Amino acid sequence: MQLDTKLSQAKAKLLVNYPYFGTLASKLELVVNDDIESFKSDGKKLEFREEYLNELELSEVEFILANGAMHASLAHESRREKRSGWLWQMATDIAINDMLLENGLDMPYGAEYRKRFSGMYAEEIYAELKADILRDDEDLEYEADNADEIEPNEKEDKSEFSTQTQEELQEEILQEQLLAEEAISLLESELKRGDAPQSIERFFKIDGFGKVDWREEIRIALQKYFLDDYTLLPPSKKLLYAGIYLPSSVSQTFRLVIAIDSSGSVDEELLSQFLTEVNFLMSLVSRYEIELLVCDDKIHSHKTFYSGDSLSVDLQGGGGTDFRPVFSYIEENFDDVKLLLYFTDLEGFFPKEQSSYEVKWVSHKSKDVPFGEVILI
Repeated sequence: MQLDTKLSQAKAKLLVNYPYFGTLASKLELVVNDDIESFKSDGKKLEFREEYLNELELSEVEFILANGAMHASLAHESRREKRSGWLWQMATDIAINDMLLENGLDMPYGAEYRKRFSGMYAEEIYAELKADILRDDEDLEYEADNADEIEPNEKEDKSEFSTQTQEELQEEILQEQLLAEEAISLLESELKRGDAPQSIERFFKIDGFGKVDWREEIRIALQKYFLDDYTLLPPSKKLLYAGIYLPSSVSQTFRLVIAIDSSGSVDEELLSQFLTEVNFLMSLVSRYEIELLVCDDKIHSHKTFYSGDSLSVDLQGGGGTDFRPVFSYIEENFDDVKLLLYFTDLEGFFPKEQSSYEVKWVSHKSKDVPFGEVILI
């Protein structure tokens, strides 16, 4: 069987038998690397030796794709913190493979697995691997360089990313977070249907899943104003050659105003989450114009994004919180605004008068607001 055919069939089977893994695997970048023994995934791409993959059964290729899918969805760099990169990668790989075995997938030779770590979280596995190396255990079941490389010092840690600019590293972390957000959104759907993989809670916090489907609330709010319609003037050109007149689809560009609270009371983690959700919103509609405002007690920036644009914004601020400048700016600069989404912690001064357009306050906590509706993340 040709390798491309084998990979395609494995993806198709994975999608049918394990929809969660299959959906994530369909987004993987697959790279042939004949300098490695079997396969590896770093959260960005799945690399494999061609000869190795050709020797495997189809079900074992499914396992490898599922492994790569999980790595791509776990935001490794964000979760790694100050741990040694290679050891954290190994610990995560062992935890993933153990979980895949629990779900009935066929593990191929060459996959990282230790029975002693069965049922453990990646953080727990990392701690035990580190302890083994520091003990200089002669019976280690894995190869390590030396104990000095377990917790890299500040100089070594910086040199690891010496070929990357700070902007490139931040973009890489953001992309990992977006994949993780997509994986969580997909997992929420799987949990509602009762189809979530076994032991998936080792990798995602699922305690609050299903309580508030806030993304659905935002989608409903958007669809209320996003217009798709059909008209016979002009007709669809698809079958005109055959003398058949069908309605053509017309769509109105959706204009949305989004404000992000960049005040001192909103920490970096929450700001990062806000940006992640703005990215998610941009994927919901195909034709949009987004007016993005960044404000603490004054407007720091205003950018306009159109369909296909990549999100890029400088989150300046750190002052007090005053929501009034955003409403004044909208009044002075935008016509016919239907909806404002305001990402904030809700700690600030509200306008005295209610706006003429709909307002959704998107926040990580609930609080009474003078007007509009709070959507709880």
